[in-house]
Order: sequence, then structure tokens, then C-alpha cells
Amino acid sequence: MWTTDTVEGQWELVLGMPDNLVDAEMPRTAHTRPELRQLYPLVSHGSLSFSRCIRFPWLDDVGTIYRRGEGYLVRRASDGAVLGTPATVEEAVDLIVANLPAGTGPAIDGTADDVPQG
Repeated sequence: MWTTDTVEGQWELVLGMPDNLVDAEMPRTAHTRPELRQLYPLVSHGSLSFSRCIRFPWLDDVGTIYRRGEGYLVRRASDGAVLGTPATVEEAVDLIVANLPAGTGPAIDGTADDVPQG
């Protein structure tokens, strides 16, 4: 997995990834939302997820967008909850923002163990 040590650097990396790694529309759309732009984006097997910390192990309590057929699946890994199956990437991003953990702020320079739990 490709990563950097800053949120801004990681966004630059993810936004520049080729289409064979992630559908470019997903990070471009997510990046337009300030609530997500402050989080650490991660790409794995074509999915786009967000962490509230920048160091591994990352926190997985924010939704992940998966491309599926003609639509998307939004799922939260921490509890396996399916947040929805929207038709558009804009709706997928809206679902993630609507389901952010309480008190979500900028990603911290630390691991999942360092993130204050609300």
C-alpha cells in the first residue's frame, strides 16, 4: 500500500493514482468535501476508505466506498455496517459524511490507539 506521512501528501498520492487502482471519480468527489478532505484517504483493491489517524494501524470507523456494477456500496469496516448502496458517487460520499463518528476532526499524527473515542 502506498502511503505518506501527511494528510495532504496522501490526498495528492490518491488523487494521482491510475484508474486500475481506484476509480478516479471516487477520490475526486470525496476531496470536494471538507469533512473528508481532513481525513487520511486509503486505497485498497479499488475501494476508498478514510482514517482519522495517519499511522498504521489506521482507524476503520469511517465508511468505505466500493465500486460495484453500476453503483456503489458504502460500508463501515469497524462494525461491518452497510450504510447504503447508492447509485452515484456523490450519494456515496454524502452517506459517509452523514455517518462520520461524533467529534470527527482532522486526522491525527498517530495510530488508531491514539484517536480519542467520542
